[in-house]
Amino acid sequence: MTENSRARPDSASAEPTFRELFTPKLITVLREGYDLSRFKADAIAGLTVAIVALPLSMAIAIASGVGPEKGLFTAIIGGFLISLLGGSRFQIGGPAGAFIILVAATVSRQGVDGLILATLLSGVMLAVAGWLRLGTYIKFIPYPVTVGFTAGIAIIIFASQLTDLFGLTLSQQEPGDLIPKLKMLLSVAPTVNPAAVMIAVLTIGIIVGLKRWRPSWPGMLIAVTLASIMAGGFSVETIGTRFGGIPSMLPAPALPAMSMAKVWAVLPDAVAFTLLGAIESLLSAVVADGMTGRRHRSNCELVAQGAANIGSALFGGICVTGTIARTATNVRAGAHGPVAGMLHALFLLAFMLLAAPLASYIPLAALAGVLAVVAWNMIERPAFKALILSSRGDAAVLLITFALVVFRDLTTGIVVGFALGSLLFIGRMAKAIEINAEAPLVADDVADDSNGGRTAYDVETATDPDIVVYRISGAFFFGAAATVGSVLDRIAETPKIFILDCSAIPLMDSTAANVLESVAHKAARQGVLFYIAGASPKMRKLLTTHGVKPPLAHYRATVASAKTHARAQSRQQEQQAAQ
Repeated sequence: MTENSRARPDSASAEPTFRELFTPKLITVLREGYDLSRFKADAIAGLTVAIVALPLSMAIAIASGVGPEKGLFTAIIGGFLISLLGGSRFQIGGPAGAFIILVAATVSRQGVDGLILATLLSGVMLAVAGWLRLGTYIKFIPYPVTVGFTAGIAIIIFASQLTDLFGLTLSQQEPGDLIPKLKMLLSVAPTVNPAAVMIAVLTIGIIVGLKRWRPSWPGMLIAVTLASIMAGGFSVETIGTRFGGIPSMLPAPALPAMSMAKVWAVLPDAVAFTLLGAIESLLSAVVADGMTGRRHRSNCELVAQGAANIGSALFGGICVTGTIARTATNVRAGAHGPVAGMLHALFLLAFMLLAAPLASYIPLAALAGVLAVVAWNMIERPAFKALILSSRGDAAVLLITFALVVFRDLTTGIVVGFALGSLLFIGRMAKAIEINAEAPLVADDVADDSNGGRTAYDVETATDPDIVVYRISGAFFFGAAATVGSVLDRIAETPKIFILDCSAIPLMDSTAANVLESVAHKAARQGVLFYIAGASPKMRKLLTTHGVKPPLAHYRATVASAKTHARAQSRQQEQQAAQ
């Protein structure tokens, strides 16, 4: 039996139909059967995410250079449409920290009307990309590039919050570029407001403390609420003093002002929104897949992202995308399907309708503290360290992408990082070419009782349902990582022993190592013994650097030795369980 036939039945081997590719996951969940108990689970998860999204949506909007109400409009309209139409069961949509620098730059150049028009155009582009089935290709972004640009965005977000964190008074508009920004902030350092600093530190301390000691509590909302109460006794800037509060209802939908000249002017911004929105959304969906074992529909998700951005623009919102932190919160809160995301949007609408006047008292220093924590969490520190240690090539791609995002712009960082990753792959493939001198083109015939070096037929293994052996042949790199990962994730049975034969892999990169790390964690959660056989010393070093090591995974030189050791370990575990 081949790997493909084992991973999926013969009836599923044909190309998926149009309906299968673009049917929203909401329809799939309802077809499976949706009862009151599942609705209760989704309602609890939706409320949990809404509590997290309420202060975060306003903070991201303010950091992007627009009013806090636009963040709420985005989370309500965009979040509802993404869950209603999306290809992921657990995706939560809303304004994302990754867009802060792009949105702020667009507002400074084109104004708020230009931003809304760019968001509308981006929605159209995302929907078209989904219909053209381009979602598959977006997955080919190398892992060092995603880690590098995410860390770069985190630095930019933190730098953008320094003014409110320290309560600084500026005499002119704050520059967008990092170095000029820091120079200006240093020049106004004597205007630091101690009360704002105290509120920001209190907010950060509460969020970090609750995450460590009471992780189930809504740390961000509690921190912002306490900071708002404290701010009443100090002279600090609040949402009310800067923006005059937020409205208590949604605006009527309307098209933004547009002309051909305006469309051409905002087109580069719309393209940047589209590129980042597609990457961020599909990355978030992949994270949800890794946490739940489900598989999202990437092209359906892009169509939903397009509809959400169009809807957000019609209601005066900003860019919307799938958000990793809120999606992970949704999964951990016990969500069953997209209804949780739809309810999260409705809960946010209820909060806005009922408690809009209270938002005026929220200090900007508290929201800056929230974004400081978000920026810190965005930096994938273990992944950053692993990539630095993996190889000089991966480290170079990571650091160059990071530097370009911080000191140049996000689009340049992604494009250059992807190009460098591609060149690095080509170089690795060239080194993997093997030339055998004086080797015959066709192997000599051998007698039936001689295997010519092949492994002999093992009846015990062939009939043992507790052992599954997979063999990967060929280059295992970022282009093949999604395909291989989906095959390994779709093991039909749950065996006691899973052996992965890597002896025929000529090279492996950090993206592939990250896939095997996910497979190892999934096997551990299911109580499966995971063995890797035939890995070269260089490959084993790469895998262990990424965390694929005992007790998650065990290494053996051959499949036969892996079987022997695994059976012995399995019997030992059974004996311990019996005692």
